[in-house]
Amino acid sequence: MKRVYPKEGHKQKIQIAEELPKKISEIKIKTVEELENLIKNKRTILISSIKNIPASQLQEIVKKLRGKAIVKVPKKNLIFRVLDNSKQLDKEIEKLRGKINESFAILFSDLDSFELAGELVRNQSPAKAKTGQITDKDLEIPEGPTELIPGPAVSELSALGIKIQIEKGKITIKEPKIIVKKGEKISQGAAEILNKLDIKPFKVGFIPICSFDTKEKIFYSEIKIDKEGAIEQLKTAYSRALPFAVEIGYSTKDTIKFLISRAGMHEKALEKLSSSNNSRPHSVIEENNLSSVKSLYSRPHSVIEENNLSSVKSLAPNENKSDGEEK
Repeated sequence: MKRVYPKEGHKQKIQIAEELPKKISEIKIKTVEELENLIKNKRTILISSIKNIPASQLQEIVKKLRGKAIVKVPKKNLIFRVLDNSKQLDKEIEKLRGKINESFAILFSDLDSFELAGELVRNQSPAKAKTGQITDKDLEIPEGPTELIPGPAVSELSALGIKIQIEKGKITIKEPKIIVKKGEKISQGAAEILNKLDIKPFKVGFIPICSFDTKEKIFYSEIKIDKEGAIEQLKTAYSRALPFAVEIGYSTKDTIKFLISRAGMHEKALEKLSSSNNSRPHSVIEENNLSSVKSLYSRPHSVIEENNLSSVKSLAPNENKSDGEEK
């Protein structure tokens, strides 16, 4: 039988194929070494979800984070090996492993964990609803005028149970309507209406999941940054604190004017009582003056007349007011 020898070109291909695994292995080794060095030298190691982020937006966010964080998107097996090798630094690092799922990025930074998470939240941008997407909150169509003109949109809105009326040649939503509940998939009709109304209910960007502070040796299992919620809580606390501070006589630059006003009221009541007592025997006190004395001294010092307490509360931010009214 005649032996067939491979051609010269075939030999080159075989040689390249034999060398290729070695090059890939070297790349993996360098990646592991780089990640291990970042863990040793950076304060914060943060795991973030990058699910549903378009590649172009991902690159844009990475650019904005330059100088603040180093972003890596390694394969799971590589980061697992890195975490295993880094357990000798601190056993808490191993907890990051359990938080790594599909579509993740790992960030290394000298910033505090919550500072870095705040940077990620600031770089999130509004996103449209997509058909088949599972929502993590109720999606509501608000009441009010729209830019939609009567036509196919009328039947599309009615199909979702949205009550409408025509005003000045355009569609107006008569009352708010939840068209997709939390945990449900977004239907094609709901997605189309949301897009037509230019409602972008979601945010796209890095979502902080957990982090480890190598300086403080603390593992943060959840990092939630809710700027709007925190502001609302502060407004509520302030609206309750101001009247309370006035009632207990706590003096600050915000309460002093009301405390002086209350002192003035007490002074007038005492003057009235004194003049009444001077005009008749000391033992005789009219019932109304006696009531004034009791109201000032027998009850707690914190009692303020209703109209003055109302004026105090009116200066505190009202939770029901809009931002424009507060200003």
